[in-house]
Amino acid sequence: MFDLDGTLLHTAPEIATAVNLMLADLGMQTLPIAQVESYIGEGATSLIKRCLTGEKSVEPQAELFAQAEPLFYAHYTNHVTKSQPYDGVVDGLQAIWNKGLKLACVTNKPEEFTFPLLKKSGLADFFDMVVCGDTLHKKKPDPIQLHHICAKFAVPEYEAMLVGDSATDIAAAQAAGCFVVTVPYGYNQGRPIDLSQVDATINDLTELIELLD
Repeated sequence: MFDLDGTLLHTAPEIATAVNLMLADLGMQTLPIAQVESYIGEGATSLIKRCLTGEKSVEPQAELFAQAEPLFYAHYTNHVTKSQPYDGVVDGLQAIWNKGLKLACVTNKPEEFTFPLLKKSGLADFFDMVVCGDTLHKKKPDPIQLHHICAKFAVPEYEAMLVGDSATDIAAAQAAGCFVVTVPYGYNQGRPIDLSQVDATINDLTELIELLD
């Protein structure tokens, strides 16, 4: 199972573009890409709220959020498919796919952005299943998405692995009882990965095949 943003695809530039167009529409000051990147990881709703307040745990005014949300979605729709895979992603997925393993993408990104992005980036055909942030009633760090995938694949959680880039992924995998492997790039809200919490870390997806042999 693979996380999407920050693991397979470098989506921060396009997300930041949509955020700053949203903020400009609202007459608010735009944000540096690095700041927007630090807000990525828990879905679009959390991202928008953080960009409106400049804080990770402060709620914006309901009226402001109601204005901002459709603006962000409209702008991101125009930019989402421009994101590109990280180095090693295509080769890594191809090597794992060649082994005959079942692959799933599990993301907190809404379906309306996930499927066009996977298709445009050329990654869609690698995955037997895609579970998005609005596929089920909860998302990572809740383990429900991972349980759902394992059930559909008829694979016990203790034989499944999640590859991700953040504490959100680690928490979901641990709660589900899955192995968790992390990449050092990506979006962990500005914090380094706690390596004591993961089963392994890899520099890019081409190294993953060695863990599976």
